[in-house]
Amino acid sequence: MNHQVLARKWRPHNFTEIVGQEHVSQSLINALQHNRLHHAYLFTGTRGVGKTTIARILAKAINCENLQDYNPCGVCAVCTALDEGRFLDLIEVDAASRTKVEDTRDLLDNAQYAPNSGKYKVYLIDEVHMLSGHSFNALLKTLEEPPEHVKFLLATTDPQKIPVTVLSRCLQFNLKRLSISQISEQMAYILGEEKIEFETSALRLLARAADGSMRDGLSLLDQAIVYGNDVISTETVSHMLGTIAQQPVEDLLRSLAENNAESVLHKVKEMAELTPDFASVLQQLLHVLHRLALVQVAPAIAESDDDADMLRELSQLFSAEELQLYYQIALMGQKDLDLSPDPRSGFEMILLRMLAFNPQKNSASVKQIAPTIVQKPSLAMVPGVVVRPAAKAIESAVMPSKPEPLVTQDQAIAPREGQSWHEIVAAMNIVGLTRELANNCILEGVDEQQCRLILDPRQAQIKSIRSEEKLQAAVQAYYARPLKLVIKTEVVVADTPAVQIQKDKINRQQEAVDAIDNDKNIQALKANFDARVIPGSIEPIQNND
Repeated sequence: MNHQVLARKWRPHNFTEIVGQEHVSQSLINALQHNRLHHAYLFTGTRGVGKTTIARILAKAINCENLQDYNPCGVCAVCTALDEGRFLDLIEVDAASRTKVEDTRDLLDNAQYAPNSGKYKVYLIDEVHMLSGHSFNALLKTLEEPPEHVKFLLATTDPQKIPVTVLSRCLQFNLKRLSISQISEQMAYILGEEKIEFETSALRLLARAADGSMRDGLSLLDQAIVYGNDVISTETVSHMLGTIAQQPVEDLLRSLAENNAESVLHKVKEMAELTPDFASVLQQLLHVLHRLALVQVAPAIAESDDDADMLRELSQLFSAEELQLYYQIALMGQKDLDLSPDPRSGFEMILLRMLAFNPQKNSASVKQIAPTIVQKPSLAMVPGVVVRPAAKAIESAVMPSKPEPLVTQDQAIAPREGQSWHEIVAAMNIVGLTRELANNCILEGVDEQQCRLILDPRQAQIKSIRSEEKLQAAVQAYYARPLKLVIKTEVVVADTPAVQIQKDKINRQQEAVDAIDNDKNIQALKANFDARVIPGSIEPIQNND
């Protein structure tokens, strides 16, 4: 019956044991070392990051009879009394339950008297922002000119509610939210000392659920120990939290990269058997998409993650545009999830929306938007105007007179002389970042041993070992010989395929707009009925012939 919860049992007792707040603990150690203690300290930060714990350690350190490297010794009479909660010179107050001005005045009446047994009388006021305005005024005078033997340690989760007159008289330390790695490593250390079996992936799930709070993480760890009967496994933690592990999210992204709707729905079905919280799954998906986008821009970011290999591999499967599209669809889908008939169907529709609206994988099958005409009376009332069906009229006006022939697979195996790099890229079977890399290069030359490309320095971040290897394999297949791909970064003097594609897109758009403006039926509608073409509603029709 003497069981103590982990958050209390493993609460730090000195500055060395504090996790993730080195900027605070080191500053306090330096202040003790040089005897430059301030009379009032304010510790701010979210719940469970160590505000009150650090305040208690500081109260112990400034009264300790035998500091060890400016850390409390933990064995002297002061340290022992403070750990047991019987040190009379530490007056600890919860401001949330003592907000009245009378309580504050009673508290400070004894400030003028010397400490009972320690060097300093310490007032530790937790959640100080809960004090009333009159209470702050009562505190202010003592805080401004305190006796030499008094120190104030204030802690709060909401410093914005504290008057600036109080803030200006305190030395403020902002405690950081703890990272997933910091929380999971501390959990692993504690479980090792407690001799409890665990899986590292299960600890990362608990650390992610803790949301930056070590106390919340240890409370969840206590729950997981009881739920798993002294064994911490990924499966039991997933069931306890109502979440899923990282692997199904990784599999989902692979299926999305393959544009495989059947595989996506099968993965969702497998997840549904674990009865997960699909809102939490969507949060995990957003988290991974965000990290993939970061890895594409700055690959070094992945090195600090335990799943760095997974991030690097997945980042090669998507273009930057796809990741932005999927992230936006998932972000907006969070609002729709509560409106869906059930969470699973809402989650499935979000994933299917990602597949349906991907322009790179569905450009050939997605119909383009026809221009929208706002008109008043019926077309039959226009005198002398022969009305054709709108779709045919617009198609004949916008359709190019002679479509460009596509390069076939046979042509890719046997390249034509004088082909441009733009035509070669179109003929090669490459997608994602590999195609982006090729589109932002120009061809310097090809000989029997090498294919030499020049990369636009503004796009240097898209170059990676993986995409370079895939592009080399595609070039070797195209030229049917083992060429070595050499890519150097220089200022590009000619248009890259990416620039040419953009120019062609602008030209086609302008041709479509001109065709609509010059159409006789459109002109008649404008002249006779004050009709207008809605800006932005004209797009060229995709030619699939």
